[in-house]
Amino acid sequence: QVQLQESGPGLVRPSQTLSLTCTVSGGSISTWYSYWNWIRQPPGKGLEWMGAVAGSGSTYYSPSLKSRTSISRDTSKNQFTLQLSSVTPEDAGVYYCVGSGTYKTTGWVREYDTWGQGTQVTVTS
Repeated sequence: QVQLQESGPGLVRPSQTLSLTCTVSGGSISTWYSYWNWIRQPPGKGLEWMGAVAGSGSTYYSPSLKSRTSISRDTSKNQFTLQLSSVTPEDAGVYYCVGSGTYKTTGWVREYDTWGQGTQVTVTS
């Protein structure tokens, strides 16, 4: 059974870079036709797809966040990482890493695919 676990600081100061790591167990992030996503949910709002790294190593980004987002992976550790630069209070929320067998940017629901438990990120000075 594939499991994902997010890790990283829960508190970030404005203008700094948020860095989160997702550790995957029970499956390989290099598996062909696998997609490893970062999704966030601001307080009181819906799920927002941020980007993904495919099993092939290709990366995909939300157009609205592309200029500030970088997703990378370490296959030796079976981890993938999100970096979000120049954060503002609007970037606060719960951040999830999600494993999926298909590429999609919308229609995410917690009942499908494999989700980490989520990590709360607060942006404050």
